[in-house]
Amino acid sequence: MEAAQVPELKELFDCDYRDIILDLRDVRLADRDAVRFLRSCEADGMKLENCPAYVREWIDTETN
Repeated sequence: MEAAQVPELKELFDCDYRDIILDLRDVRLADRDAVRFLRSCEADGMKLENCPAYVREWIDTETN
């Protein structure tokens, strides 16, 4: 997941994030912009499922 994909995801998710569950099972790599995007989605109410441990740790680090 790269920064170049974030605008397309934002367009797809242009709605109330509380109703969305994003399954990250197949995510193997994520760059900083992608992690920041995921962090903001989660902060807005989106649920992240099967989030890779390194992505979860990065999200938690960016939040603090």
